[in-house]
Amino acid sequence: MKVNQIIFGFLFLSLNSFAQDIHFTQMAQTPLLINPAAAGVFDGWERIIINHRNQWLGASTQFMTTNISGDMNLFKSDRNDKAYMGLGVMFYNDIGGDSQFGQRQGSVTVSGILPMGGTGHTISAGIQGGFANRSGNASALSFRNQWDGEQFNPLNISGEQNKLAGFNYIDASAGLYYVFDGSQTNFRRKSDFKFQLGFSGYHLNAPEFKFNNGGVGERLMRKYIGHAGIVTDLGDSKMALDANVVQTIQGPHMETLLGVMLRYRFINGTLITGNSQNAFFGIGLYTRLNDAIMPSILIDYKGFQFGLSYDVTLSALRNAYNGGSLEFSLSYVNRNHALFKKRRGKF
Repeated sequence: MKVNQIIFGFLFLSLNSFAQDIHFTQMAQTPLLINPAAAGVFDGWERIIINHRNQWLGASTQFMTTNISGDMNLFKSDRNDKAYMGLGVMFYNDIGGDSQFGQRQGSVTVSGILPMGGTGHTISAGIQGGFANRSGNASALSFRNQWDGEQFNPLNISGEQNKLAGFNYIDASAGLYYVFDGSQTNFRRKSDFKFQLGFSGYHLNAPEFKFNNGGVGERLMRKYIGHAGIVTDLGDSKMALDANVVQTIQGPHMETLLGVMLRYRFINGTLITGNSQNAFFGIGLYTRLNDAIMPSILIDYKGFQFGLSYDVTLSALRNAYNGGSLEFSLSYVNRNHALFKKRRGKF
């Protein structure tokens, strides 16, 4: 038996609330979804990231979200002491439910990056433009009044609207980003420290949504994101602390994501010569306030990063399904001494 009226309810809740932007637990692994100004701001030359999330594992109907992004820096000097550009592309596909309701989007991001003369401070600004599509198939859903006593009978008329008009729209976003990297100014291991702070706005053009032909359209609410992160070595040990916070506001809807990870460095990178890079294993815990906790692991080795997390729902949504949400990320950064390195100088 398919309880699709529940899915139908979630479908039309999303049409009215506009709070259904895609999001991932491992927010630090989705830089272009958090801030367009993050394009090209990393220790390396090119970066590719794949994210995948399987929502509601214990439910009869699941939601799948896949995001693929790539970014690079242009005109970056060997010493990273002059202004340069970042360029990024991103594609995501978010589909779920028997109605296959969802969104697909491709976007291009351009950023301007200004290192502040060997002090470890960097500021950047970025803009992002995308082309998106939303669609669904309401005729694939079943409703309570189609139950004939033994099964759902599609021949029974539900009386519900069974058409959803697909539509395309243009999406515009922008952001500001600040990074302080203490390793660029102090080669003492115990002083290795990195701080990040950013603010961004998405859907700044408030694109129109129109699911019914000839109906009245609605505007997608603008979304604002503030985020901060810190990575610091714990004295002279091989341990480091990685903490992040992301605050999202979209109309009347708010989401707060907090995360702390403890890293163990099993390969020490050389701070002065740059002849090798750190490699580490991390274990931590994220939380979405008033919703879920998410244990997570992260492995970094020679340019590759692999992350795995599992959402344990604590809010009332746990009454609708028995499982959680599984998510993984995989990224590769082309930097000096990465596995498939392409040396372009020191940075």
